[in-house]
Amino acid sequence: MHQGQIEYDLTRVECAVGEQFPHLRGKTITRLVTPGTTNAIFRVGCNVAARFPLRPDDPERHAATLHDEALAMREFGLHCRVETPQPLGIGTPGPGIPLAWSLQTWIEGAVVTPDSHANSETFAADLGTLVRALRAADLRGRQFAGTGRGGHLPDHDRWMAECFEKSAGLLDVDRLRQMWRRFRALPGPTRFTMSHKDLIPPNLLADGDHLAGVLDIGGFGPADAALDLVVAWHTLNERCRSLFRGIVNDDPIEWKRGAAWAFQQAMGLAWYYRETNPAMSALGRSTLARLLADPEVGGV
Repeated sequence: MHQGQIEYDLTRVECAVGEQFPHLRGKTITRLVTPGTTNAIFRVGCNVAARFPLRPDDPERHAATLHDEALAMREFGLHCRVETPQPLGIGTPGPGIPLAWSLQTWIEGAVVTPDSHANSETFAADLGTLVRALRAADLRGRQFAGTGRGGHLPDHDRWMAECFEKSAGLLDVDRLRQMWRRFRALPGPTRFTMSHKDLIPPNLLADGDHLAGVLDIGGFGPADAALDLVVAWHTLNERCRSLFRGIVNDDPIEWKRGAAWAFQQAMGLAWYYRETNPAMSALGRSTLARLLADPEVGGV
């Protein structure tokens, strides 16, 4: 999926896990097929997940990131009413494993897709409750880091220009360019809150119609309060989005800015993963279709 992507041999993963975490030696280790784009995921026995990074990085910086993520995971778990993975340890590089890697608790549940719970009012209510709970977490003086999604929309103009160029022949680029021009002109954030920052379907687990777990929580931190609203566009139909919106109780501008963040994310997914990760590409196209069809934000 990525230039220079790191590939992992199962035998070397088994050796690394067994040598560095002897209590797991002999456990069956299985590589999972997931739509994830950041880590290769291995299930260790029944209760542990091992995550190995796919993108090359500076080893010291990556190790520091894993330590920061472990702290964020513990904090996220304090504010989430459903199951979340918790850190169990950080592994060190070795043969065939160039970067630090992590162990987390395994969370059971069915992985959500863009359409699996689109019509579920129960699921929409659970998502709204989740976003409200995360927003209520104490910022403790922390501020947005200044990079990535969750700051100011115009900062992403260069990336969006590349997305429009690469999406020619795949999407209605002229209409989408117009939509972005309207989105980027929205007023900027008036408040920052704690945010998951990547509430997409593969990071959500369900048990029937209920939200059962939230994954990939190591990025928990301050962002535009509208950022986690992307989950409504990634997972819900218009009726259920309305129910979700009533729970999070956002004003019209913040709601539209949440749509803008969903748009920014979806534009990148659609073309970047077209050949290498069809599920993520399909998510991008599905979200864009919902945005374009919505009577309120379709014309911004």
